[in-house]
Amino acid sequence: MSKEQKHEKFYTQDVEEVLRQVESSEEGLTTAEAQKRLDSYGHNELEEGEKKTLLMKFIEQFKDLMIIILLIAAGLSVLAEGLHGLTDAIIILLVVVLNAAFGVYQEGKAEEAIEALKSMSSPLARALRDGHVTEVDSKDLVPGDVVILEAGDVVPADMRLMEANSLKIEEAALTGESVPVEKDVSLEVAADAGLGDRVNMAFQNSNVTYGRGVGVVVNTGMFTEVGHIAGMLQGADETDTPLKQNLNQLSKFLTYLILVIAAITFVVAVFVRGENPLAGLMTSVALAVAAIPEGLPAIVTIVLALGTQVLAKRNSIVRKLPAVETLGSTEIIASDKTGTLTMNKMTVEKVFYDGQLHASDEDLALGLDLPVLRSVVLANDTKIDQEGKLIGDPTETAFIQFALDKGYDVKGFLEKYPRVAELPFDSERKLMSTIHPLENGQYLVAVKGAPDQLLKRCVARDKAGEVAAIDEEISQLIKTNNSEMAHQALRVLAGAYKVIDEIPSDLTSENLEADLIFTGLIGMIDPERAEAAEAVRVAKEAGIRPIMITGDHQDTAEAIAKRLGIIEEGDSVDHVLTGAELNELSDADFEKVVGQYSVYARVSPEHKVRIVKAWQNQGKVVAMTGDGVNDAPALKTADIGIGMGITGTEVSKGASDMILADDNFATIIVAVEEGRKVFSNIQKTIQYLLSANTAEVLTIFLATLFGWDVLQPVHLLWINLVTDTFPAIALGVEPAEPGVMTHKPRGRKSSFFSGGVMSSIIYQGLLQGLLVLAVYGYALMNPVHLGDSKAIHADALTMAFATLGLIQLFHAYNVKSVYQSILKVGPFKSKTFNWSILISFVLLAATIVIKPLQGIFHVTELDPSQWLAVLVGSFSMIVIVELVKFIQRKLGFDKNAI
Repeated sequence: MSKEQKHEKFYTQDVEEVLRQVESSEEGLTTAEAQKRLDSYGHNELEEGEKKTLLMKFIEQFKDLMIIILLIAAGLSVLAEGLHGLTDAIIILLVVVLNAAFGVYQEGKAEEAIEALKSMSSPLARALRDGHVTEVDSKDLVPGDVVILEAGDVVPADMRLMEANSLKIEEAALTGESVPVEKDVSLEVAADAGLGDRVNMAFQNSNVTYGRGVGVVVNTGMFTEVGHIAGMLQGADETDTPLKQNLNQLSKFLTYLILVIAAITFVVAVFVRGENPLAGLMTSVALAVAAIPEGLPAIVTIVLALGTQVLAKRNSIVRKLPAVETLGSTEIIASDKTGTLTMNKMTVEKVFYDGQLHASDEDLALGLDLPVLRSVVLANDTKIDQEGKLIGDPTETAFIQFALDKGYDVKGFLEKYPRVAELPFDSERKLMSTIHPLENGQYLVAVKGAPDQLLKRCVARDKAGEVAAIDEEISQLIKTNNSEMAHQALRVLAGAYKVIDEIPSDLTSENLEADLIFTGLIGMIDPERAEAAEAVRVAKEAGIRPIMITGDHQDTAEAIAKRLGIIEEGDSVDHVLTGAELNELSDADFEKVVGQYSVYARVSPEHKVRIVKAWQNQGKVVAMTGDGVNDAPALKTADIGIGMGITGTEVSKGASDMILADDNFATIIVAVEEGRKVFSNIQKTIQYLLSANTAEVLTIFLATLFGWDVLQPVHLLWINLVTDTFPAIALGVEPAEPGVMTHKPRGRKSSFFSGGVMSSIIYQGLLQGLLVLAVYGYALMNPVHLGDSKAIHADALTMAFATLGLIQLFHAYNVKSVYQSILKVGPFKSKTFNWSILISFVLLAATIVIKPLQGIFHVTELDPSQWLAVLVGSFSMIVIVELVKFIQRKLGFDKNAI
């Protein structure tokens, strides 16, 4: 064999052909040959992707266009304004560095998924070396090694099974199927079979729950199915979140706007007013610096960080900050079934005995003397540890749990009737029988198994404790109930018994499992979570489409989907697509029909990624939930990956953007509501900041045209520091507006400027600028100090400074809603907002009222009439905006906003 391991479909070949392919035999390898292959193939370990250093991660935070603009602005501000510019530059740099450090901290665990996959490996394996069973470190296994598997083992590599004695392997982490797979080396497997149907294979990192097996290693390391997933994780594209895309769009918009403003200002200063070109350049640069909302990245980060705290209190742990906002734009929630929508725990749901079908929650005439329950409890290998935890096959533990839930002393019952002999379950006869001594010296044979197989061996039935004949009518009734439960995706087992005088010397199925008395049927399922159906309903109401993606069987997936409301009962359209059917479709063809399907069954990790990408190519924002290793690539590909905190593997958690601490699907809907609120609040913050910056730019620009000297750099710096900080952050934590979960999702195409925000920024910025200039003009025309032009200008400058600051604080109330009146949203409802306005006002007023500060800020003390003019000019902002909003609502603008 070459160093490259073969990607053969070993599950389609017989054992002899597989052994030839891997150049081995039933005796395994010699130690020398194993060492030779180890040198050739390498260790049975997962390769690590190229790790980024802490410095590289830190530098990557500066690739954002907004950050680059801010860094350029910092340099230009020093050139333009000297010492004042240096202060501005230091503030900008501090904001940028803190933002980058926080980003590195939040995203510094990107390699966790691969590390978690590596840690899942079994440390030791029992392999045949030199003809003897030898314990070998699993990382030293090579193709051709023959490995022995027993209950409790973790499969150390991908293997083609050679023997399977009642072997069951739990593969939920790889396939999503909740029930352990019964392995069968003799069954012919189709070439297009999914992982869950390859019953003659054992896959690395799956768990042996029952029986014993022997297999030959066919692939190790990155060539195993788990290795394939690790490779997909390393190669998966990181999807830009809608938030990042929106911020990039905003950065580009501001870049073009700033360049235009700077160019126009330069032309006006040099060619209209005749200023020196250097002075004109400095003026245009200063305006450009004033146009940049330098606090925006930090405020967005703070708003997202506060959102993560809210979500943490509600059982959602956010690993990457933008995930908070991304949830708000989610249009598709692609959910894994097992452990996410369901309990990942087999549960008895229906019991058929005495000719009647009963729900498990009924007050049944149960007792361990009830024959059907007695059969499945005695013919059961479940162990109960000292803490009362059930250990064993999920199907068998479901029976024991059912009896315990009904209040019975199972442990005492098993001690009273100990097992003295048994015929273990095997996949051919599909039965299990145990023998227990009775007080009268006879023996009870308890049998459970597949209904079709067990019924063939029954000659009578138990009827209320009495033995009665099985006539045609009863036989048909049993078969009908079995069929109906199966069609409801229940896993059905039957119970039977008989009493014998002595234990046969030759324990065979023919001797022991004949002439049985039928006791009943028990139907089990991995049930849906109690809160999941309501969560699906709320998601649909919010315009979000939930879809189910699972490795489980088609019938089971469809039944659960209908019970949850993902597929409407009575809908005749086929909404279920299997992995095999998906293989027949090209990506282009699949994208055309992807909207038809709500359930995907028997799928592989590649299928999950294809499904997510198909929806993304339709322009949809996709959230993917999952808990297994098989979900990890899709979790990483989705716009937001949501891992399960309790049942989730470390691999799925490492690939996720967010983790549900309670594994509750309903928690996602809570997180979506928070995400929508966060986006709305960021949008309000941007509207507030940009309208304020627009006002500053327009004020200075128009004043330049009029030949007025309205504001100095120190005024702009202080106003930006005071009004851009506390009120902007307070807007970021505003409560959600009513009806936020009845709107359709924004989707990928929306931006921070949609929903009337752009027009609001423009007219509100212009309005602020005009009001400031109006107050400035009023001060010049109505001076307090008659004849003193210097004092008149100083008063006018102070009034313009005070008006610009106050007008922005009043405007913060307007921004609480784009179209709704501040009276409806509640102007004083938020204590945080009220305090932020008060603190900002005190800081602004202090520069005018406190005499030592007047010299620093180049302002004068204002008399009551001047303060009245400032207040009237500032408060007019609320009155005019309320009037505009009233007109907009009458024209129906608010109905078209998302």
